[in-house]
Amino acid sequence: MSEFVIEIHRMTKTYGEGDIAVHALTELDLQVERGEFVAIMGPSGSGKSTLMNIIGCLDRATSGLYILDGEDVSQMNRDQLASVRNRKVGFVFQSYNLLPRLSARKNVMLPMMYNGFQNWSEEKRSDRAAELLELVGLGDRLHHLPTELSGGQQQRVAIARALINDPSLILADEPTGNLDTRSSAEIMAIFHRLHQQGATIVMVTHEHDRALEAQRTVNVLDGRVVSPESEMDRLVVS
Repeated sequence: MSEFVIEIHRMTKTYGEGDIAVHALTELDLQVERGEFVAIMGPSGSGKSTLMNIIGCLDRATSGLYILDGEDVSQMNRDQLASVRNRKVGFVFQSYNLLPRLSARKNVMLPMMYNGFQNWSEEKRSDRAAELLELVGLGDRLHHLPTELSGGQQQRVAIARALINDPSLILADEPTGNLDTRSSAEIMAIFHRLHQQGATIVMVTHEHDRALEAQRTVNVLDGRVVSPESEMDRLVVS
């Protein structure tokens, strides 16, 4: 097993061709060790969202190497990327992305329908979802709909859902962006606990205070990873 969950070498992502080509990423290099908690920061247009989409196998780079948890995903097609994504990545989004007509437990169970858990009984999947909701402090909210939960509670459901397939990587996109200060602190406390238990977490954020809570901050500017010492004065995070 590789010591790295993420290995990216000379990654380039270009949209369009010729004079109208936009280079979102330019020969970017990044490595994230197994069990590491990394924050990615950068201003609007820096390339951090493009990088997140490629890390999460939602998109593919134009060129370069990307190895995710020991598997080269650089040249995979859409269906292959979807398979890897379902097996290896747990997503936590800023807007929670919960299905409004499903209970907290049903929302957490949903990814199991698309992975290697189809052979599990309904009772076993339900028990697994309940265990994870208990882990994030919502053991008494199993049957609540998203509309019956606060923003912080909905994000806890989203974290439980991200964990349901035991992913190699938790990828969080602005996970506290829609939350008040208290709820944000509670969500970060959950991430810290997961990290202490060995989870690998990559968090995209524009909140400097939240980035400081990670083990390491990766600054992206003009499609490249930049050195804080030489380039941070250019980073005006929006």
